[in-house]
Amino acid sequence: MTGEQGVVCEKLKRIGYSNGQRIRIYGEEFDLISDPVTVHEQMIFVEGVERRSGETRRIRIPLPILRMVHRESGDRQEGRKIRAA
Repeated sequence: MTGEQGVVCEKLKRIGYSNGQRIRIYGEEFDLISDPVTVHEQMIFVEGVERRSGETRRIRIPLPILRMVHRESGDRQEGRKIRAA
């Protein structure tokens, strides 16, 4: 993980994408069991247990959230690199 990816993951943790948090995303509720993991700059995910089924799933962080985090970090060049996958 590069330094920039580490900064993005830290910011994602601060806004609620971290181990032990509960999120509602993609129409489902999850209890997160991991911190953000970077595959590459356009793909960051967390693992969570779906509340309804109890299944463990890998949940991709939505691109609009990643763009917001990049904008807030003042890293406009990196923000431009993130496009719809």
